[in-house]
Amino acid sequence: MQILYFAWVADRVGCREEEIAPPDTVTTVGSLLDFLAGLSPAHAHALGDRAVIRVAVNHDFAAADHPVTAGDEIAVFPPVTGG
Repeated sequence: MQILYFAWVADRVGCREEEIAPPDTVTTVGSLLDFLAGLSPAHAHALGDRAVIRVAVNHDFAAADHPVTAGDEIAVFPPVTGG
């Protein structure tokens, strides 16, 4: 599974992307975020407040209950505003 981090999320995690192989128990966006937050203190800090995190699965916005699979591309980013 390819994980892409954007904006301050990438800065806090310390990388822009990583390839992971989560356990079989990771089946949704929410469980994936829980897994990622457990990878390191930096991940925990970046993903600690889920109210300010957005996720896209294969280029489509996804809620916490959206399913994820091994071949997915997951983007994690803060809310986007326009002006």
